[in-house]
Amino acid sequence: MRLTLLGTGDARQVPVYGCPCVACDRARNDRRLQRRPCSALIECGDQRWLIDSGLPDLCERFPPRSFSGILQTHYHADHAQGLLHLRWGQGLVIPVHGPVDPEGLADLYKHPGILDFSQPFDAFETRQFGTLSVTALPLQHSKPTLGYLLEGQGRRIAYLTDTVGLPLDTLQWLQRQPLDLLVLDCSMPPQPQAPRNHNDLTLALQCIDQLQAERAVLTHVGHTLDAWLLEHRGALPGNVGVGFDGCVL
Repeated sequence: MRLTLLGTGDARQVPVYGCPCVACDRARNDRRLQRRPCSALIECGDQRWLIDSGLPDLCERFPPRSFSGILQTHYHADHAQGLLHLRWGQGLVIPVHGPVDPEGLADLYKHPGILDFSQPFDAFETRQFGTLSVTALPLQHSKPTLGYLLEGQGRRIAYLTDTVGLPLDTLQWLQRQPLDLLVLDCSMPPQPQAPRNHNDLTLALQCIDQLQAERAVLTHVGHTLDAWLLEHRGALPGNVGVGFDGCVL
């Protein structure tokens, strides 16, 4: 089983338009440090599923029938805007499995085109796609949002973004067995007050400690966290790293 982080940025992405901070300046000068909308690709056996669809160039990146479908975490624009173009394709149907959200994004439900939204996940529902098992895990965000537990080929990966902390039921579900890899939302450096909608580093490290994952990778990273980490090298535990676009796990 292989997980590729296609994008690791928050809604602002990195570099942030007009921002002169050190992290944004570095990203302007080195494309490898840029962060595009948070998304991933999970591959297991003959299954290839996108996790989120915020990249605006999905049609160019993925030729027809090159992936099995989309596991949508939620319908905020930075996670779903790529669907607005993808839907106008022809000659195929793409399943989009995500949370129950009557609002969706823009007019996607009214004009879905080739996208099939007919099978949203229930909380803690598990679906089998070939050798890949996917369990939908409720998260805490400003819109109905799911994380996903991905199991296959002897590996157990949790992909959890966007969230601020973890609901107790989700935490207990993930604690049933050890995780090989945890990919977790962490948008900000430590904050003086409790964050809203997204983890800061303090809360992310608390979640990692609670889940006792063998390895953790931070995603949905904002420019302020990148800048803070440049000033606080060595601040992360040995089993925790920061994801980057194109990273293969």
